[in-house]
Amino acid sequence: MIQQQTILKVSDNSGAKTVKCIKVLGGFKKKFAKLGNTIVVSIQELRNKSRKTSKVKKGEVFKALIIKTKSKQQNKDGSIIFFDNNSVSLINKQGKPLASRLLGPVPKSLKKGKYSKFANISLGTV
Repeated sequence: MIQQQTILKVSDNSGAKTVKCIKVLGGFKKKFAKLGNTIVVSIQELRNKSRKTSKVKKGEVFKALIIKTKSKQQNKDGSIIFFDNNSVSLINKQGKPLASRLLGPVPKSLKKGKYSKFANISLGTV
């Protein structure tokens, strides 16, 4: 579960390395975000190799989609999904991915709905 002030890894090639959660979107008093939810983040650290060619700058504010969480989530078929770290992918104002490639697998639950583009640009699904 992700809440305010959580430091997250970025698992795409947008140029950011780590981000901090500013706000959990999706309700008036919503405190926690799960897999597939949208949050508002601030860029904390950039990747060294892509500082000059990066699409983002340190301190900028973006929306992000949660792709991996450490907390366990149970599917309707009984299977349980969890990952080693908490990570996100940055999205623009229209809800499209900011990057052109996602590093690592994404859960199958993101294939359905308005985030099907993320499953297409990832390396695989879990």
